[in-house]
Amino acid sequence: MVGKGCIRLAVWLIFVAGIPLSAADQDAPEGFTPLFNGKDLSGWKIPTGDNGHWKVINGVIDYDARSESPVPDKSLWTEKEFGDFVLRVDWRLKTDPGYKHGVQIILPDGSQKKGPDGKDELTEIDDVDSGIYVRGNSKSQINSWMWPIGSGEVYGYRMDRKMPPEVRAGVTPKKKADRPRGQWNTFEITMKGDRLWVKLNGEEVISNAQLPGVPKRGAIALQHHGGYNTKTGQWTGPPSLVQFCNIAIKELK
Repeated sequence: MVGKGCIRLAVWLIFVAGIPLSAADQDAPEGFTPLFNGKDLSGWKIPTGDNGHWKVINGVIDYDARSESPVPDKSLWTEKEFGDFVLRVDWRLKTDPGYKHGVQIILPDGSQKKGPDGKDELTEIDDVDSGIYVRGNSKSQINSWMWPIGSGEVYGYRMDRKMPPEVRAGVTPKKKADRPRGQWNTFEITMKGDRLWVKLNGEEVISNAQLPGVPKRGAIALQHHGGYNTKTGQWTGPPSLVQFCNIAIKELK
């Protein structure tokens, strides 16, 4: 059962933002096991020395991207590992100021649009960035971000020039199905062998994409991204200003 704060917020958003009723379900869907109890981070590995930046507020997992952990990966990982599964996660990107910079325009084949000078064409955004790692591997990350291509993209595979063109195209979203920043979104992520499907808000954005070399089993993580300079008070990269709730998994045989 998720926390009441998340339930109340989701119910409110049904009327205000049009979020489907499933986002307000108090219990995990039939056949699913909750990975978050809505109260604390039991079942998750908090980065050593995080100092409370990964926390639970009003029934949601909240992150401010300012973890003080000295470890290279400041993401929040499940204690348990999983093989084939269907994962459901509600998430939203918070509206705090992000990191303004130019980002690439991604084409349907996974390449980046070039300008007349042959360089990447950029569009400036106020960027925040997080995602879901699957199978214990940061390369197999399903993005939650502000880029024009939309969330669901698997950056590590799309950017790997050693991958075949069909792999890079397959991990590129077919459409942008994100709701406006600050509103709740729902991922349904399916892993079967080395194949990935991603639904975002009920729209299939990734379909039967191959992830060559992905481990057969591994933990799931909520991604840390970005850095913060305490002396200047400035972000040094797109921060994971993000919240999660209603996290549940159905393991496949």
